[in-house]
Amino acid sequence: MTRSANQTIRTQFRDIDGLNVRFAESEDRTEHALLLNPWPESLFAFEPIWTRLAEHAHLVAIDLPGFGHSEGRDELMSPRAMGEFVIRAADTFGLDNPHVVGPDVGTGAALFAAAQHPGRLRSLVVGSGGAAVRIQLGGALKDWVEAPDLDSFRSLDPRQIVASTLGSIERYVLPDSVREDYLSAYEGDRFVESMRYARAYPTDLPILRDLLPKVQTPVQIIAGEHDSAVPPVNAEFLHQRLPNSKLDCLDAGHFTWEDDADRYAALVTSWWDGGYATAGSGSPR
Repeated sequence: MTRSANQTIRTQFRDIDGLNVRFAESEDRTEHALLLNPWPESLFAFEPIWTRLAEHAHLVAIDLPGFGHSEGRDELMSPRAMGEFVIRAADTFGLDNPHVVGPDVGTGAALFAAAQHPGRLRSLVVGSGGAAVRIQLGGALKDWVEAPDLDSFRSLDPRQIVASTLGSIERYVLPDSVREDYLSAYEGDRFVESMRYARAYPTDLPILRDLLPKVQTPVQIIAGEHDSAVPPVNAEFLHQRLPNSKLDCLDAGHFTWEDDADRYAALVTSWWDGGYATAGSGSPR
């Protein structure tokens, strides 16, 4: 068992669908929430907001398969396939009708889960993840998705790639233990293999686009106003097509959950405390 620097998150491992998956759990409460790690981070990305969220719901945070320190499986490395795993994870932990928080790579997985399993999830909080069709990405992420193959990346130092990506965190100072958790999570070939998920966007996002108008699950979308990797047009794309959604753009880049943790936590807890029940009522489209 590993503890974070401020001892708010304790990690363990559990078998889910034959995979060794790392998770952290808060005290039990009436409401439940499943938190999906962003990339190239881990469930410790929720450390700045963990205590505040835990006051409102029983939290189960997981490193998705192939991300963070969870064991991976090739056939799960796409948003559509990962959506099915999200449901299996909720079942494994006995989470009945939970809220889901899935920033970054969790966006597509959470939306596919809601689309393919109507009524199973109470609400979603997503954002900072690729969604638009035509694909709208920037920087290194665009290069990773559009590269003809992965061969050119295998000779690169994965720790340097992750460190460079984390360099776009603007205000939050990563604790050394958390930074090392991120860097060590993608050593060896793990980072290159994790790229397969985003490289499935050209196939999966058009499918998701066609499903969005049918998603009745309320969705809170949170985006960074100056996110250069996943521009806000992705959030707007979702908001225009989801029938029950709310969009908030924060004064931040990509890592909204860390760089504007206070506002992010306030939006999530307000959403859980009843905002999700009125999503879409009077919202501009």
